[in-house]
Amino acid sequence: MNTPNHARPTTRLHPIAAACALLASTLSAGAWAQEAAPASPEAGAPAMTSVVVAGIRRGIEDAISVKKNNDSIVEAISAEDIGKLPDASIAESIARLPGVTAQRTAGRAQAISIRGMSPDFSTALLNGREQVSTGDSRGVEFDQYPAELLSGVTIYKTPDGALVGQGLAGTADMLTVRPLDFGKRTIALNGRKTRSGVGLEKEGDGTRSSASYIDQFANRTIGIALGAARLKDNGAATTRFSSWGSGTTQYNGATVNVPYNGVEGWTAQQNDKRDGAMAVLQFRPNRDFNSTLDLFYSKYEHDGRRHGWQAGLNDSWIAADNQHEAAGVLSNAVLNGSDVVSGTFNNVHAIVANVGDKATETSKSLGWKTTARLSNDWTGTVDLSYNKATRVENIVESYAGTAGNGVVGAFDSVNFVAGSQQFTTGFNYADPKIIRLTDVAGWGGNDIQAGYIKDSHVADQIKAVRMSGKRDLPDGVFFSNIDAGVNLSDRSKERDFREYLGTIKGGGSDRFASVAIPNASVGMAGDTGVSMLVFDPVAAAASVYDFNEKRNPAIYNKDWVVKEKVATAYTKLNIDNTLGGIPVRGNVGLQYVRTDQSSGAVSVDSDGGTSDANRPVTSISSGKVYHDVLPSANIGFEFEHQQNLRLAVSKVMARPTLNDLRASNGFGVDTTKNVYSGGGGNPKLDPFRAKAFDVSYEKYFDKKGYLAAAAFYKKIDSYIVNLTNTNFDFTPYLGQTNIPLPTPIGDFTQPTNGSGGYIKGVELSASIPLNLAAKWLDGFGVYANYAYTTSSLNVPDTTDGGSGNMPLPGLSKVTAGLTVYYEAHGFSARVAQRYRSAFVGDIQTSEGDRQATYIKGEKILDLQLGYEFGSGWLKGASLLLQMNNLTNAEFVRYRKVESNIVEQTKYGRTVLLGLNYRM
Repeated sequence: MNTPNHARPTTRLHPIAAACALLASTLSAGAWAQEAAPASPEAGAPAMTSVVVAGIRRGIEDAISVKKNNDSIVEAISAEDIGKLPDASIAESIARLPGVTAQRTAGRAQAISIRGMSPDFSTALLNGREQVSTGDSRGVEFDQYPAELLSGVTIYKTPDGALVGQGLAGTADMLTVRPLDFGKRTIALNGRKTRSGVGLEKEGDGTRSSASYIDQFANRTIGIALGAARLKDNGAATTRFSSWGSGTTQYNGATVNVPYNGVEGWTAQQNDKRDGAMAVLQFRPNRDFNSTLDLFYSKYEHDGRRHGWQAGLNDSWIAADNQHEAAGVLSNAVLNGSDVVSGTFNNVHAIVANVGDKATETSKSLGWKTTARLSNDWTGTVDLSYNKATRVENIVESYAGTAGNGVVGAFDSVNFVAGSQQFTTGFNYADPKIIRLTDVAGWGGNDIQAGYIKDSHVADQIKAVRMSGKRDLPDGVFFSNIDAGVNLSDRSKERDFREYLGTIKGGGSDRFASVAIPNASVGMAGDTGVSMLVFDPVAAAASVYDFNEKRNPAIYNKDWVVKEKVATAYTKLNIDNTLGGIPVRGNVGLQYVRTDQSSGAVSVDSDGGTSDANRPVTSISSGKVYHDVLPSANIGFEFEHQQNLRLAVSKVMARPTLNDLRASNGFGVDTTKNVYSGGGGNPKLDPFRAKAFDVSYEKYFDKKGYLAAAAFYKKIDSYIVNLTNTNFDFTPYLGQTNIPLPTPIGDFTQPTNGSGGYIKGVELSASIPLNLAAKWLDGFGVYANYAYTTSSLNVPDTTDGGSGNMPLPGLSKVTAGLTVYYEAHGFSARVAQRYRSAFVGDIQTSEGDRQATYIKGEKILDLQLGYEFGSGWLKGASLLLQMNNLTNAEFVRYRKVESNIVEQTKYGRTVLLGLNYRM
């Protein structure tokens, strides 16, 4: 057997809800809380005296302090917010902030969009250091970061001169603790029992646990913080229904509209295990010297199985001589005008598919920062960092259906009703006598494909050094100090993809060879009502199939290496003064950024050989160097009654997605025009560039509450889209075996810098305790936010079957959140809902690439109940009940219009029961 080398690598939140919260502008209150966990002062968060945290409101107050005291326009989460919300990762918590949204993957929040722009336009930092991604591009998978190991998150919506790694949309800086900011030794233990998929046919179970230890030694000159967190989830059996879209066919001599061209019903179950660890060693012998070593580690393992029934119904395009399929024929139709309400499709050759998907994602981060006062006026800082992320994924696919000796198996008849996910079939797809492993659909063309393996490996790493100096300026100067420095980073990302065709063992070149499904059981194909044979394709692969590597142009194009060397020199003048008697603080800054980008890959001539195995392949490398000057200014005016008016202007940029920068491409001959034609990446891209203007009005009630209204406008000067160059010179890619043409000039489609447009929006938010309205409301509070964002950018539609233009990826016009909480006498309760309207997101395709897709708007409702013991031998202990996705919101994809649904996935509810102890 030729085996692959696996060691290779429901109530909608209406704007009125937010407006009602804003009407509470006269409310203010004190907070009941014990001592709370500090975020790091050097990260801009307030220092406190103990990690012992109790109280929802204390966490809210800490976040308010960060927002109020920062010179930029920011949003923030404190440790208490993260620890007490029903969030398995930091992604869920970030998604509750104004203007911030998350896309769910396998039921959990993963990718983050800020202000209506896709995840690739935002930068993720850990303690101020840029993080790399386990995905295929730049967008960081935030679910890789356990919430229990972080002390807070600050979302920078406006940049400043010293914010290195700033994104076009915003920057998320995740923070870990600083042990010398705590007043005493602290130990915290947390454990939770989870139940997932509640409400589904088969529920899952799991555990979450964490432990933290913080201590100080040598007369409080040495501090240490250690933390570990584990998530283990034996997932529920989720169901997914997919449609291949609607279409037309002939019935009784007339053209009629049918609701389904084809359908799929899937049942999936996935086991997840995530281990995270954090360590901080801090040395501060005096007020003039501080050195901190940070280590962070996370390993996320996914082991999934899914089985499904796939049926092409309206296959009217099938050729008459197709060996595996026949054109679908409609019968027994019930019509409403020209629309088919119900009927039967004949000539259906359905597929029974079993898939195993195992992935391991690992992230390692190391940082060492030392700050020393060099004189009365000068302070110097050196920060060294290293971050590496890897993803290794193995997918094994197995196909079964009706099969015979040397002929295609019998065709089925499938009854359907428009709008229903239920189908009745003529065959029993759970009968092992008629359903066998075989090359059902002839997907491999001339190759036999009874099974398939995809192995992918992604490795992304960045090394950086930052050196800076800050000088206090003398009295009489408008600016208080100047901060200047340089940051040098070296990033490399490699994607390696291998695919293998599986033929029935012993079947040789017989494309109709078949074998019985080993160790099969019976399961349901999602909610279709179709029962089917289920087995473990990973365990059975070696005994059932012979595997041979498949190399074609599409697979070659999945392999690439992209490198970036970025040098950033910056200066920032800080302001803490008065202007016309009005207190003013902020900064004016400038960055000079030099980017040297390059990529190595291959170019494949799809017409140059007699088979995929001998296509001419040319190694290629390309790149460019470009420069950017990025000015910025953040000015805040402080008026009476704790009113702040902030203004910010800046020029920002975001480097192209790494997949767009790949050098890989493929080409062939367009016989209709008799020219070369192809497509691929573009290592010579310039970045996305924009000019930004922000304004924010904020009214604070000490640190207990606030009201805020903000508006932003980004003029995007350059946006990257896929365009076809009809004057492309193929000379560098032509090999000796190419089909010769009169000219090397042809058509090439690739990412191209195009003209831009704008994106603009307004954001309203409020955090208000309610006890000023009436004493009996003591303990109650409301947190609400609402954002409306629009863009003039319409980009070419790259969704499955899309045409024309589509909205800006990641943009939801409306996002909102509403949280109502109660906390008094040890009891706490919180109900939180987040909402985002429809948007263009992306998913991983069966080919292993990312595919743009339309995703329906969703609202996620969570509940939390708790009690903390304030005295007696149980002091320090607390009980917690959390329920996530209470309304069982589905994940829904569609084509162009929301009525044309192509996928509905049910994840169910998640319930967590926890015990926390702090001492």
